[in-house]
Amino acid sequence: MSRPLPDTAKHPSHWVLQDAKARFSELVRRVHSEGPQHVTVHGRDEVVIITAEDFRRLQGNRTGRDLIAVMQASPYPDVELDVSRSPMPVRDVELDPRSDS
Repeated sequence: MSRPLPDTAKHPSHWVLQDAKARFSELVRRVHSEGPQHVTVHGRDEVVIITAEDFRRLQGNRTGRDLIAVMQASPYPDVELDVSRSPMPVRDVELDPRSDS
């Protein structure tokens, strides 16, 4: 009786979790040379391993600059935005005048 082929034999970019753990260095090399690698658990894709550069690119720049640029480029610059915020809870703090911090 022949053993079923591992996911890497059927789909070169798919790894069974146990194989991914046992051959992690190879997995990382393939991410860099072949692109994203899928790791399966019980036959289902669970995670996709990508390079750190791809991850940063996908996360995007979280500074808010893009949102500001879009708002400034709006064709309706005179529209007033009603930005309401719910009150935030504030806790009482006692300051010790003798404390240096």
